[in-house]
Amino acid sequence: MINRNELIKIGNFNKSHGIKGEINFTFTSNFFNKNKDFFFVFELDGIFIPFKVESYRFISNSTALVKLKNINTIEQANLLTYQEVFAPLKQLTENIELNSSIKKFSWDYFIGFSIIDDKMKEIGYITDIDKSTMNTLFIIEKGGKEILIPTAEEMIITIDDKKRIIYMKLPAGLLL
Repeated sequence: MINRNELIKIGNFNKSHGIKGEINFTFTSNFFNKNKDFFFVFELDGIFIPFKVESYRFISNSTALVKLKNINTIEQANLLTYQEVFAPLKQLTENIELNSSIKKFSWDYFIGFSIIDDKMKEIGYITDIDKSTMNTLFIIEKGGKEILIPTAEEMIITIDDKKRIIYMKLPAGLLL
């Protein structure tokens, strides 16, 4: 059985496309280049179910048409429309070198990671990413407060993908 804590959201299915089971997929993490053989996971009736990706073709840099194994009709594809799409963390983190995560994944990959500063003080967990401005920010919730931390690579000391921790050297006064 697949548990939610073993998954990361990678996008959403939108409308079905054509009559052969293709689905329009908007993705937030481009993992297509990283994985030759992969599958998506959806929550249907409270259960996470994996589907092997049979083929895909890009429409834009954030949208693809995806064909899943055993989804061969428009009716079958329509059952999956407007679903959140997940991938197993293990599928995304295999063969990652330390600190290469920044370059391999979108910032959304780090949602759920904890941030620890260079004094080994836990800052909190990343709950979201703000990409609305030129400077992307980690949104961290701690003690009912929202903390915004720049995603500046020069502040990141190291990343532990297995423990899901980002170690950072934060400027003095940032957390006041």
